[in-house]
Amino acid sequence: MSSNLSVLTEQLPKSQVGMTIEVPAEVVDATYEKVLNRLASRAKIEGFRPGRAPRALVEARIGPAVLREEVVDTMVPEVLRQALDEKSIDPIDNPDVEVLELERGRPAKLKATISVMPEVTLADVRSLRPDLHGHEVTDEMLERRLEELRDPMAEITPVEREVRTGDIAVIDVEVEADGQIVESESRKSMEAEVKDGVLLPELAAVLPGTFVDETREASVTFPDNYSSPQLAGKQATIRVTVRGVKEKMLPVLDDALAKILSNGAHETAESYRQSVREELEESVRAMEKLEREQEVVRALVDASSVEVPQTLVDRELTSQLEALERTLNRQGLKLERYLQYLGKSIDQWMEDERPAAEARLKIDLVLGEFAKREGLEPSDDEIHEFIEEETAKDDELKGKAAEIIRSRSGHSYYASRLRRLRVLKRLLEVAEAGS
Repeated sequence: MSSNLSVLTEQLPKSQVGMTIEVPAEVVDATYEKVLNRLASRAKIEGFRPGRAPRALVEARIGPAVLREEVVDTMVPEVLRQALDEKSIDPIDNPDVEVLELERGRPAKLKATISVMPEVTLADVRSLRPDLHGHEVTDEMLERRLEELRDPMAEITPVEREVRTGDIAVIDVEVEADGQIVESESRKSMEAEVKDGVLLPELAAVLPGTFVDETREASVTFPDNYSSPQLAGKQATIRVTVRGVKEKMLPVLDDALAKILSNGAHETAESYRQSVREELEESVRAMEKLEREQEVVRALVDASSVEVPQTLVDRELTSQLEALERTLNRQGLKLERYLQYLGKSIDQWMEDERPAAEARLKIDLVLGEFAKREGLEPSDDEIHEFIEEETAKDDELKGKAAEIIRSRSGHSYYASRLRRLRVLKRLLEVAEAGS
């Protein structure tokens, strides 16, 4: 096919390109001839041997509408490919094509709408001022950690008094949502420590001061992703009746206990305390690093601009929905049933999830552009070396590096991870140098 096309492009919203293509009349006529020859060679018309009927008769039999459709199907893909190549446009999905004019002896006119990867206007990282604050290991944090370490050795004794924070409460639990008791979430004579992180905060707040056989209520709103579909995203009333109270007494941290807790590594309580503080400080440094990475990414993304194509958002939502369905299937649940519990259709679910999906894609696009600008894209050799290093650390993946390298999805996953690590490292270097 001749490449002498007339192609005009225009930028459209939502990271789309409009393309108007004029196809020379000789290309149109040549395509009609090609299609007629093909149809004539296959035509079976009474009185003629297969493929020997006159083309005029074949054309009359199939009709102008069918012939035009065959010409469109034959010509448009090749014309579109040439036009995209000529303008160096890389579509991210199948373009929408409208045939505006098409008849023999005249130029054809097509209009295409193409979704492309968006342009990212990247902020100057050196001008960003992210809040790179630090954390201190306080005496309170140290004491709390030492309590956690002694907790398995605590002495638990029944007492006849009200519930206090830190006690073990023996409770009956009744959960009500939409006017009905949720039996799967209700419990009898359950033991629960009365403190945040063990009980729901709402229950930890109302239980202290409660005596045996007394009932307290708390209103709780469950998250949308809660494991029980009957409660996911709903407000429920939890009634708790105290059936018993047990007091927990932690052993005193002395030299003898320090030696036990450290498996003989520390002879004194003071040495053990210092060791625990150092472990906490190491954890805090790791947390600080994570927070700094998140903060500098947030600052860069907020200061950059990119219009995320709806095509990418729809693709991300479809992938997310498929992942949700696989998770539910492993739990013995059906996606349709789960959505019924949420009171949503698939379209409603996707619309609710759309803002979060768009936000994730914006982060990926901005960080991808930063990686490109900074030359952080890893080579295949670097990706392969990274895969070997990472699989060597994982007992389940040891010896599978070659298999993962050959896998397109595995290779892509580790390439993305390595790229992200490089981007975060470079972002922190630039941000901290300018702070």
